[in-house]
Amino acid sequence: MVERRRLEAAMLVLTGLGTLLILPPLTYIFGQPISHFGVPQVVIYLFAWWALVIAGTAILTHWMPRDSTGDEEPD
Repeated sequence: MVERRRLEAAMLVLTGLGTLLILPPLTYIFGQPISHFGVPQVVIYLFAWWALVIAGTAILTHWMPRDSTGDEEPD
């Protein structure tokens, strides 16, 4: 149960951090007129961060133990 709570807390932190890092004050840092391979730097930053949040969510979900309340319907 403790591990499940830690993973839920980690998911909450990941969600909050993911939200904070795409808000304008931090995206302005990468909003410079610099491009890499023709792609603006801010676009690379946003998509890289988005991909990392998705990967982190997938990893945390994979580690999350199944709910054992017995509410599942039999097949």
